[in-house]
Amino acid sequence: MNLQLPNIVQTYFQSSNDEDASLVVNCFCAHGTVTDEKVSHHGPGAIKTWCNAARRSFSYRVEPLRVAQRDDPLVVIASVAGNFPGSPVDLSYAFQLENGLILSLEITP
Repeated sequence: MNLQLPNIVQTYFQSSNDEDASLVVNCFCAHGTVTDEKVSHHGPGAIKTWCNAARRSFSYRVEPLRVAQRDDPLVVIASVAGNFPGSPVDLSYAFQLENGLILSLEITP
């Protein structure tokens, strides 16, 4: 990854390509939230469940392409390719950070 991203965001993208959901969960604050497909997942347990469900449904890889916005939130456009309809697709990942961890992540088309 050649983009200049905060360490925790780089770690999130690396972890999201791994099979171990706990690596993704470790990127978030204890009160962190992920919103994906218009559904919010609050806290470590819910984020881990979301991550595991995505991995059970599809095999995929996420590759950050560019930073669309450097302010709060930090918005990264990433290509997601896998065995799902419409692959590959570019998605927007909007990160809000707190104390070096991810407070919230919203993933949108």
